[in-house]
Amino acid sequence: MLFLFIIPATGFAWGVTGHRIVAEIASHHLTPKARKAILALLGPQSMAMVANWPDFIKSDTTHKYDNTSPWHYLDFPANSTRVQFDELLHKHTEENLYTQTQALIRQLKDPAVSKADKVFAVSFLIHMIGDMHQPLHVGRDEDLGGNKVQVMWFDKQTNLHRVWDEHLVDFQQLSYTEYTAALDTASKAEIAKLQSGSIADWMFESHQLADKIYSLTHANDKLSYRYNYWFVGYMNQQLLKGGLRLAAILNEIYK
Repeated sequence: MLFLFIIPATGFAWGVTGHRIVAEIASHHLTPKARKAILALLGPQSMAMVANWPDFIKSDTTHKYDNTSPWHYLDFPANSTRVQFDELLHKHTEENLYTQTQALIRQLKDPAVSKADKVFAVSFLIHMIGDMHQPLHVGRDEDLGGNKVQVMWFDKQTNLHRVWDEHLVDFQQLSYTEYTAALDTASKAEIAKLQSGSIADWMFESHQLADKIYSLTHANDKLSYRYNYWFVGYMNQQLLKGGLRLAAILNEIYK
């Protein structure tokens, strides 16, 4: 596998650091059986080091992986109720963040699936659970999850999606291991609470946070210290949830 030799592109969910934080947190909460299974698939490569591969391959000029682009998101109308959300979630049967998460879990459970296909599946699953907890990946279709909402970040032109992918995380000026150590402090009871619920529940949480982000961020806003103050706690919670829930999924697969 060539995960570590592909030059990363920018502008993807959580950015490189955020995805590594989610994966690293998850790696700390695996059961012995899950840890052994992941080691058998990934070998010496850590979960954190493969977490961004599904974004890196978007730069593949052979277009081999173009079919995976819709796997990273699923958009919804603004302020959807839970009933509306669930209706749309089950209406969208095409390949997307929700349907492909389920498909990857099934592949990893299936003893007939080849090791190579399982390596592919676990690498994407690690990444997509991270995507799921970046709220603008469950955002609004009309602005491509905030990509069309132009804003300033400390006097630099950017867009709302990129603020949440990269700028907020990078503003904390921590490596992914330092960030993991800072976030991964929940008690057993808190971990159990955060890991509860279904994938649909988790996506709806992200959608609700996306609505909050949209309500407090508008086109051409100048974002800086106050924006960080408003949202850094939400962002940190999403990164922690993503890591703990990824661990819960892998532990269930390899129970």
